[in-house]
Amino acid sequence: MPKTWKKKKRNRGKTWIVLLIPVIVLSAYFIFEENIQKKTDPQIPEKYLSIYLEAEKIYGVPWYVLAAHHRVETRFSTMKPMVSPAGAQGPMQFMPCTFVGWKHPSCSGLGKGDIPKNEETNPAVIKKYGGYGVDADGDGKADPFNDKDAIFSAANYLSKNGAANGQIQKAVFAYNHSRKYVSEVMHYVHLYQKEGLEKASK
Repeated sequence: MPKTWKKKKRNRGKTWIVLLIPVIVLSAYFIFEENIQKKTDPQIPEKYLSIYLEAEKIYGVPWYVLAAHHRVETRFSTMKPMVSPAGAQGPMQFMPCTFVGWKHPSCSGLGKGDIPKNEETNPAVIKKYGGYGVDADGDGKADPFNDKDAIFSAANYLSKNGAANGQIQKAVFAYNHSRKYVSEVMHYVHLYQKEGLEKASK
C-alpha cells in the first residue's frame, strides 16, 4: 500500500473526528440544558390550577395558556417586586391603561397613565373606559395585584384577542408585542399541554 494513500486515509479519519466534536458537544449541551431546566423550572402550583380552569370555562382560553403566561410573567407570582421598570403591574404584568382602559383621559404612550388610586380597581370605571380588568373574586375590586383578578383579566384580554378561537400565538403577541416573548410563552404552552394530556391519559 503506498505511503501517501495511508496518510490520506489517516487524515480522512482525523477530519471525521473534527467534524464529530461539535455534534457531540452540542448534544451534551442540550441534554445538560434540558436536565437543568427540569430541575430548576417551577411546576404549576396546585392553588393556581383551579383558577386557570375556572377562567377557561368563562373565557374559552385554554388553562395551559394562562399557566404559561403566569410562568413567564412572574414565575407564578414569586418575582418581586410585582411592578416592572416600565410600570406593568401584578402577577400577569398589566400596564395600568390596558387594565383600566385606554379611553381613560390620562392614557397615552406606553400605557402607564396617571390613573387616580380610587379608579384603578373600580369595575365601573374599568367598564366605562373599556379596560380588561376583572373582579373575579367578587370583592368589589378588580385588582391587578390579586392573583385571581389578574388571571381572569389576562383570560379576558387573550380571549378578546383570539385565544378562545384557537389563535393563541396571535393573542400572545398582542399581549406583549415581542416575538421572543411569544416563543417563550409557547414553549410553556406546549409543555403544560403535554403534561395535562399525560395526566388525563393515566
